[in-house]
Amino acid sequence: MTDATEALAAGIPDDVPGGVTGSPGEPVTRCGYVTIAGRPNAGKSTLLNALVGEKLSIVSPRAQTTWERVTGIRTAGGVQMIFLDTPGLLDARDLHQKSMRAAAHEALKEADVVLFVVDASREREEVISEPVVEALAETRAPVVVALNKIDTVDAGFVQRHAQWFQARLGAVPIPVSATRGEGLDALVRALEEALPEGPFLYPEEDLALQSVRFFVAELVRETVFEQFEDEIPYAVATRVEEFREDQDPLYISVVVHVERESQKGIVVGKGGHAIRRLGMASRRKIETFLGRPVYLDLWVKPLKGWRRKRHHLQRLGYRVPDEEP
Repeated sequence: MTDATEALAAGIPDDVPGGVTGSPGEPVTRCGYVTIAGRPNAGKSTLLNALVGEKLSIVSPRAQTTWERVTGIRTAGGVQMIFLDTPGLLDARDLHQKSMRAAAHEALKEADVVLFVVDASREREEVISEPVVEALAETRAPVVVALNKIDTVDAGFVQRHAQWFQARLGAVPIPVSATRGEGLDALVRALEEALPEGPFLYPEEDLALQSVRFFVAELVRETVFEQFEDEIPYAVATRVEEFREDQDPLYISVVVHVERESQKGIVVGKGGHAIRRLGMASRRKIETFLGRPVYLDLWVKPLKGWRRKRHHLQRLGYRVPDEEP
């Protein structure tokens, strides 16, 4: 346990029931939706992956990597948590960002518990911004606050942050480091305590609700974030066109949509160098995820202004709100 974790240990109950409850001989399970919310780049996706024990959400040092909500399931000790990882709460500038914001607000309305993730290294006033206040006001669910990235700041800073957030949000923040796995046991106990009693909604072996195709497309998009700079990652949408499971190696065709013809040239690169590099790195990730050899076929196609046009967003599978939340 780090100094930062120890600094707040007094505010975390040690006797939180973590699992089966009820009278002797009458075990009661707990189950519910835990919506993970917070500002962009707070570490929500990394925290989801750590809590579920599998890489489900793509991660990047860049902000606004999560564009659609990702559902991960953790079942242990008589408790099933259905995590909804959401896009960061932000001021939307285009229709795509409005779609992202709508996905986050919708997940908050479905929540049995809200896991609000705070970046401990950011200014406090920036974390409690207007979009955050508006979003949290929409939910009646209990809020559990995770003070993430405590490994990047000193214990005194974490303590002052925690006291401020407790006063503003009415909840004792639980210090965690999603990348190092610190503080996760205390966080899980707090979430279990907040969940309602009820039967499991999904089989115990399930880890996610999205299709394999969804995760394959996301792994390619994650690699775009890793290999390209400036605006390119935010102008790229990826979708699986073909998935031939009966072939060995498994044949997968993915279309990389960009907004402009000039962006296609950047993604392809001189002599096709950039697209080959993207394909090699993406294929390695997909093979690790699927556990079998893969032949990955990438195609780059311009879809002019797709982030601003409703029909393009719908074609790409994004849920576009009729009205702004």
